[in-house]
Amino acid sequence: MVKTIRRSLIAVLSALALFQVIHAQILDYIQSNYVKHEYRIPMRDGEKLFTAVYAPKDTGRLYPIMLNRTPYGVAPYGPDNYPSSLGPSDELARDGFIFVYQDVRGRMMSEGEFVNMTPHKDFKKGPQDIDESSDAGDTIDWLVKNIPNNNGSVGMWGISYPGFYAASGMIDAHPALKAVSPQAPIADWFIGDDFHHNGAFYLAHAFGFLSVFGHPRAEPTMHSDVHFQFPISDGYQFYLQMGPLPNADAKYLKNDVPFWDEMMQHGSYDEFWQARSLRPHLKNIKPAVMTVGGWFDAEDLSGTLAVYHSVEDSSPGTYNILVMGPWYHGGWARSKGDALGDVRFGSDTSIFYRKEIELPFFKHFLKGSGDPHLPEAFVFLTGKNEWRRENQWPPGKVSPENLYFCAGGKLSWERCPDDSQSSFDEYVSDPDNPVPYTTETVTGMTREHMVGDQRFVARRPDVLTYETNELKQDMAIAGPVTPSLNVSTTGTDSDFVVKLIDVYPDNEPGNDKGVRMAGFQQLVRGEAFRGKFRESFSDPKPFVPGKITKIQYTMPDIFHTFRKGHRIMVQVQSSWFPLVDRNPQQFEDIYQAKPEDFIKAAERIYHSQSAPSFIILNQMK
Repeated sequence: MVKTIRRSLIAVLSALALFQVIHAQILDYIQSNYVKHEYRIPMRDGEKLFTAVYAPKDTGRLYPIMLNRTPYGVAPYGPDNYPSSLGPSDELARDGFIFVYQDVRGRMMSEGEFVNMTPHKDFKKGPQDIDESSDAGDTIDWLVKNIPNNNGSVGMWGISYPGFYAASGMIDAHPALKAVSPQAPIADWFIGDDFHHNGAFYLAHAFGFLSVFGHPRAEPTMHSDVHFQFPISDGYQFYLQMGPLPNADAKYLKNDVPFWDEMMQHGSYDEFWQARSLRPHLKNIKPAVMTVGGWFDAEDLSGTLAVYHSVEDSSPGTYNILVMGPWYHGGWARSKGDALGDVRFGSDTSIFYRKEIELPFFKHFLKGSGDPHLPEAFVFLTGKNEWRRENQWPPGKVSPENLYFCAGGKLSWERCPDDSQSSFDEYVSDPDNPVPYTTETVTGMTREHMVGDQRFVARRPDVLTYETNELKQDMAIAGPVTPSLNVSTTGTDSDFVVKLIDVYPDNEPGNDKGVRMAGFQQLVRGEAFRGKFRESFSDPKPFVPGKITKIQYTMPDIFHTFRKGHRIMVQVQSSWFPLVDRNPQQFEDIYQAKPEDFIKAAERIYHSQSAPSFIILNQMK
């Protein structure tokens, strides 16, 4: 045991030492080959945005500009201080570009007022009609006119919130903007990104993020937000003890996080949220677009797919491609991409992406290099662990198939034989004992839960499990996953969480870290739905207690092969804590709920022929 611990410690220390050496080498390369300047670029309304520019020292040729606009700060500040990385990847830094980083309006060292997910103005008439599109355009105009040795071509990229700014920048784009890569972009904070999924509030992520990021700035500053100090490390216990959502502000945020307070006043998809949706404005896009995301992105998987499809639908003549790999949020830029949690992907997928996809894309559109012949969709097929080149997404050769829930925990491609109205499964959902989303003792939202082993909840009485027989051949599923449930509840509101799971065979070998994978129940896709929004996210409606009611919703896409010998499993539950906040199970404004409002509810999932429940999977032919 001692020898094992010693070997593990040596391995960790060796990896850390190698990481430090590599970063020191990259920093030395940047300092040796780039010169830094800092500017305050004026916008059309007179506010100045702080901007750091890193230009190649070799002035013997012209370079395109790569722009990243961010609310997280362009540190390190100071003309003599250099970062340990530049651009989307080290490959681009070594190829030679002018890299530009900008604090967006109202953040860090930039002037003006910061507005979360700044609403877009389709018609800008005067100098005060500003949004992120106009700020990007004004910035690009200044850069191409004032930065020496630029070739007049500009690219934009960004991951997560900066991905939103990249996508905003390609709306009404400046003529010099030739290529944009929104990567895990936020598109809609109520429907599917970050803080809400189908109206269900993602508590652990929202609180963890806004307790750090959401504090107002008194004046321009170089200092990042101070991290919130959780009183205990067990997030499940912390949020349970916190109680109803009003206690988050009363106990911890103390009215110092304005956007949290705003969210608590907008519990449905009203004008506040609709104005912050990017999707309706992604039309007539002129630059080439490469949207990038990860199949296991816990934060902005929905936004990635929404941005790609919105551009595809509204700008049919635009060069618009999609790249999806087996990655967590931003993993394509920050890791080898060979694994997530206990699941292995068979190769260094992120390195392949950076060298063979991202670099050729920007070189072609900004430097005029040869056509990289990228497909419409460069997508990684998990389960089988291979890259696929598809001429559309989802692929054209798919067939929607219903996988029915049946008595005895069976999943069947045929409707269940029992036509009795009493054919159902039932569990009691207790807000005081919600189903946990992970076994890890963490305070926030993990990356690894997106592929986590679900055996830890399979025996809970408030989790229903349905499973196929062993598959006789490989089955590849591509595109959205659609649960269609007939349910009833003794309450007047309930959440329903559906999880699609790949069950490994009992003879599955262990992984390269010695983890036993036999019987592993890998989450492939899980998604919550707040029942009161079943007809409209803008106009919630209560359930009639005991009445059979249909709920159907769309989960984000997958591209996964369930291998021969594996099983397909679906789990259904009504809590996923503290990833999702607790539903009182009474129809009300949950953001204003009181402790006494939370009640137990008996939830039924019906599976008769007249009231079937099933999940729709798009099977590749």
